[in-house]
Amino acid sequence: MTGVLDDYMVDPTLSFLDKTRIQAQVLVPVLRALRAELGRDKADAIVKLALRDWSKQMFAAIGESVDGTPRRKWAAMQGHMNEVSGPSVEFETHRKDKEAFEFDVTRCRFAEFFRALDEPELGSLLACHTDFDIAAASGDEVTLERNQTIMQGAPSCTFRYRFAPR
Repeated sequence: MTGVLDDYMVDPTLSFLDKTRIQAQVLVPVLRALRAELGRDKADAIVKLALRDWSKQMFAAIGESVDGTPRRKWAAMQGHMNEVSGPSVEFETHRKDKEAFEFDVTRCRFAEFFRALDEPELGSLLACHTDFDIAAASGDEVTLERNQTIMQGAPSCTFRYRFAPR
């Protein structure tokens, strides 16, 4: 199946978790070498800035490639992201209507992987923050509030999407 994130996925036959594991195989040794040379705070700040800029630019470009309204762009990207990450997360939906989409992720294999590496902050950058970049592709049509994540040690990830009135 083809989708709006295929270029991002590089090889659509790979799961999103496998893609993230491949990224980590490269990034973890680089991050640790930078920490040894520059100190933890400076190295983490450099990596955070680089990965955040990369993700924002990439999802903005993906959003521009999707036809339709800003909310349609979000729906296409979010829908495909749910498909590719779905097998790696368990969630409970609390609300889904024209005003909001609210759910909690109750199990996250991404978090399990990065916490086992003792690199939850890197996991947050590669997996968690992309949700905000996808929402940003909608302009002001979709906003996301998330007060906690499993990656950072909470029992669940709280997703609270709000939709602008049409």
